[in-house]
Amino acid sequence: MSQILKGMRIVEGSAFVAVPLAGMTLAQMGADVIRFDRIGGGLDAKRWPVAPSGQSLFWAGMNKGKRSIAVDMRAPEGKELITRIITAPGEDAGMFLTNLRVRGWMDHETLSKHRADLIMVTLMGDRHGRPQVDYTVNPALGIPDITGPEGYAEPVANALPAWDLIAGNMVVSSLLAAERHRLRKGEGQDVELSLKDVAAATLGHLGMIGDAMLNDDARGKSGNALYGAYGQDFLCADGKRVMVIGLTGRQWAALVKVTGSGDAIDSLAAQTGLDLKEEGVRWALRHQITEIFKPWFAAQNAAIVGRKLDEAGATWSHFRTVKEAVAEDADLSTDNPMFEMLHQPGLGTFPVPGAPMTFSASARKPAAKAPVLGAHTEEILGDVVGMDDTEISRLFDTGIVQSPNFAVSRHVA
Repeated sequence: MSQILKGMRIVEGSAFVAVPLAGMTLAQMGADVIRFDRIGGGLDAKRWPVAPSGQSLFWAGMNKGKRSIAVDMRAPEGKELITRIITAPGEDAGMFLTNLRVRGWMDHETLSKHRADLIMVTLMGDRHGRPQVDYTVNPALGIPDITGPEGYAEPVANALPAWDLIAGNMVVSSLLAAERHRLRKGEGQDVELSLKDVAAATLGHLGMIGDAMLNDDARGKSGNALYGAYGQDFLCADGKRVMVIGLTGRQWAALVKVTGSGDAIDSLAAQTGLDLKEEGVRWALRHQITEIFKPWFAAQNAAIVGRKLDEAGATWSHFRTVKEAVAEDADLSTDNPMFEMLHQPGLGTFPVPGAPMTFSASARKPAAKAPVLGAHTEEILGDVVGMDDTEISRLFDTGIVQSPNFAVSRHVA
C-alpha cells in the first residue's frame, strides 16, 4: 500500500467486480475507503472462489485495506445513517462510489441536498440503466465469436472479466478527476459511466468497430495466435507448452535466430514474394511459419527451450495452470515486494498483493487484509458520524448496525 492519497475519505456501496476493485485500488493508494453492507453480508459475501472453510476469497481479495460497517439498509434509520456517512463533512470527504444506485435515496440528486459538493461516481450496466455484467456485455459485442480455436464454430466466453477490470480503473480515474475539479472550482460532480459503454469504447479504440464497418471479411477465431502479427504456442518434447511472440522486428529476429530458421524463412519469403519483416505478412503466413518453427520446439524439453529463448532475448512464456503459476513463478510470491504472506481468519495463509504501482514520493507499504464484515462499525459511527457511546449502543441494541467486535465486548462485560 502507498500513502499517496492519505487523508482522502471515500464511501463505497457496491457489489461484483468493478466498483469493489475501484475502492480497493484507492485504499491501496492510502485513501480511507469505507464500505457499507447489509447485516449478514451483501451480494459478494459468499462469492466464489471460496476457501475450504466456505468463506469467500473473492470478498477478501476485493476489500483489502477498507473499513467495513454493517447496516440494516431496509430500516429508515439505517438509510439515514448511510446518508450521514456518505455526506459527512470534511474537505477530503464527500466522495461516493456505487453500482447499486437507489433513486430517491442513494442518488446524487438526493444526497447532494445534504452536501452540495458531493462527488458521486455511478457505474451502470448499460447507458439505459439496464443491468449488465461482463458475461452479458462480451457476447453482445461479439467478442466470444473471435475467441477460441481456429475453425471452432461455437462462441467462447473468457474467464477474465476484462470489462469489469477496465471499468473499475475508469471509476478510479473519474473520481480523481472530479476531485481535482472540486479542489479548483468547489463544485461537486455526478459522474456516470456504464459497463457496456466501457467495452464499446474499448472496441472503438482498438480499431475493431472500424474493421467491422469497413472490411468485407469478418475477423474470425485464431486460437492462441497473436492477431495481426506473429505469436504462437508450441508443444515441447516433454509435453509442456510455451508461447512465443514475434510482434516487433527485434522479437521476430530473435525467434528466427534461436530456431535456426533463417534459410527456411528466406525461402518462404521468396516463394510468396512477401516481406516477412511486415507484421501483417507474418500474420497472413502464420501457418507456414509455425510449420517451420514446430520441429525445433518438438525436439527438446521446455526447460531447454526456455533457456535458449532467454539467451536469444526472445519474448516468450510457459503455459501454466494457476496452481502451477503460484508454485513456480516468483512474481506471485513474497520475492515480489508487492506481496505479503498474510493470515486471514477463516481463510488461511497465502500471499496477498498490495498496490502494483509505486510512487517516488511515497514508500511502498505492506499489503493489508480485508476486514471482517462490520469490523469497523463502532469507529465509523464515532469518528465519521460523530455519535457518542450511548447513541452507538442504542443502534446495536435495536439491530440497526452490527459488529463482531461490539458483540464480543458486550458479552465479556
